[in-house]
Amino acid sequence: MHDDTRHWHVTLTLTGDATEQMVMRAALLRLTEERPFLDSVRFNRERVELQFWDQGETMLDVASLALRLWDEHRTSAVLPPRQVVGLEVVERHVYDERHSGSVSSFTGSKLSPLPL
Repeated sequence: MHDDTRHWHVTLTLTGDATEQMVMRAALLRLTEERPFLDSVRFNRERVELQFWDQGETMLDVASLALRLWDEHRTSAVLPPRQVVGLEVVERHVYDERHSGSVSSFTGSKLSPLPL
């Protein structure tokens, strides 16, 4: 049996009208109870950034699920209205390379290690 499932790191960024910090925090805590796979949750009054790992055959499969995550939990977790403004989905080896310190980059004519 051949398993085409791959691991992907997802960063989903959403924005909306300002919401009281404690209200947003409580909503995000409810979301993490419903979706315990969330790796990292960062937020302020207008923006939320969710990071997590997912599995799927293709990036498109994983991206499609990620784009629906907020709306699918909107009622059950009492999430404030938010709109997706950013989505990054990278395969595990790409994520690992970024965080290994072995990737280099340059801006203009300067070449330096990538400080990720």
